[in-house]
Amino acid sequence: MKCPFCGHLETQVVETRVTDEADFIRRRRQCGACEKRFTTYERPEVNFPSIVKKDSRRTEYKRSKIQESMTLALRKRPVSTEQVDSAIERIEEKLLSLGLREVASSRLGELVMRELKKLDKVAYVRFASVYRSFEDIDEFKTLVDEVRR
Repeated sequence: MKCPFCGHLETQVVETRVTDEADFIRRRRQCGACEKRFTTYERPEVNFPSIVKKDSRRTEYKRSKIQESMTLALRKRPVSTEQVDSAIERIEEKLLSLGLREVASSRLGELVMRELKKLDKVAYVRFASVYRSFEDIDEFKTLVDEVRR
């Protein structure tokens, strides 16, 4: 690591700490030439694919949007926050494993529905009925019949 004071290329780590949330590492370094100390931070860099909407607009992936949608579908259902977090992590792992730079919002919606179906059938039906924009009661009945099987 290059010293920000004198530009010397050799520095030594004198202290390392993980933050309380464990989302990054703080390192205190000392320059081998001028002996001044400075702090660096190490964070993981994860690039999620862009989400392509139905109208072809592109937006960045936001975990909070998925969390809000799932929380709304799971409202007053017996599912813990830890279960929801685990489901979102599985969705994110799948997104990253696809190796794509862009993912259609419909594909992301299907991933969310798959996880909701595992967590709670009622939440799955709630989410699917809004996500798929049901026009009549027959579409709703077909989904409920599918879940019952």
